[in-house]
Amino acid sequence: MPHRTFLWFILPSLLAMVLFIALPIGSVIVQSLYVEHPQVMVESESCGPFGCTSATTVDQAATRALREAHPLGRFNGLGTYLDRNHLATTEVSAAWQTATGPGDFVSRLMNLPFYKALAFTLTYTFVVTPVVILAGLAIALGVNGLPRLLRGPTIFVSLLPMIVTPLIGSLILFWMIDADGIIGATLQRIAGDPDLSLKASPALTWLTVILYGIWHQAPFAFIVFYAGLQTVPSETLEAAQIDGASRWQRIRYVVVPYMAPLAVFVTLIQLMDNFRVFEAIVGLSAAANATSLSYFIYSDLNGDTQQFGSAAATSMLTILGVAILLTPVLIRTWRDFNRKRV
Repeated sequence: MPHRTFLWFILPSLLAMVLFIALPIGSVIVQSLYVEHPQVMVESESCGPFGCTSATTVDQAATRALREAHPLGRFNGLGTYLDRNHLATTEVSAAWQTATGPGDFVSRLMNLPFYKALAFTLTYTFVVTPVVILAGLAIALGVNGLPRLLRGPTIFVSLLPMIVTPLIGSLILFWMIDADGIIGATLQRIAGDPDLSLKASPALTWLTVILYGIWHQAPFAFIVFYAGLQTVPSETLEAAQIDGASRWQRIRYVVVPYMAPLAVFVTLIQLMDNFRVFEAIVGLSAAANATSLSYFIYSDLNGDTQQFGSAAATSMLTILGVAILLTPVLIRTWRDFNRKRV
């Protein structure tokens, strides 16, 4: 294809990427360099028969005029990225110098909001992603081995978790794990502890959110792998079977290598989605024990005072985190592509 023709072919996609990806990210970068204007305070004094009293009030007109004159806020540079609510460089340095050991240093980091959210986000990502891939492949292999009459209903049931929207699904689970719910009440009876609560324990809250993530996202991996199984060369499988390969050996040496590109694709999608975990935390009301970077952004924008600069800084750190997670997978994919070309 001539270069000019190729350019015109991809021009609509390039324009859409610039309008809906590049420009919004650029605006977020600019906003992250600013912080909100402080309120203009006015001290007034009123005197009466028993003396004078002073009071401090907000000058609404002056505050409004200041914000209208500088709508982005006050320039803060990289200060927002380095403050206590984000990278907390000063606090981390002090903790490193005064910590009595690695455990003490980690515990101090967990007291900082950004690192606490980052710890749960990474744990969720690195647990859910491989389990979803393995579960999706296992379900696909199981369904592919069923009689044709049973495949349709089984596929429909397997896709139900993906059909239910994340927020609704997490709300349903939230009601089920409540003390009066079927799961919560059953666990209380099994443990013999009427005060047992899945919502009160940080460890159980993390486990609940992670299990929900696996349940909700496994159908995506399943449907991708199931579609890939339909393209596996039957001649290769039959040849392996004739050579005496067992079912497990055929899966290990024929199916799995053939499905490797699909596994890379699912891994990329899962890493991006899991690093931005949000709906499960909201639906399960788990923010007290499990806070993600996306929920951190939501809190900044949903508080009494909207902190746009803080939310923008966390957004950029989230984008950077996703890029770091995807880099090894993309590098390996690029190397495999070049190896095949050679």
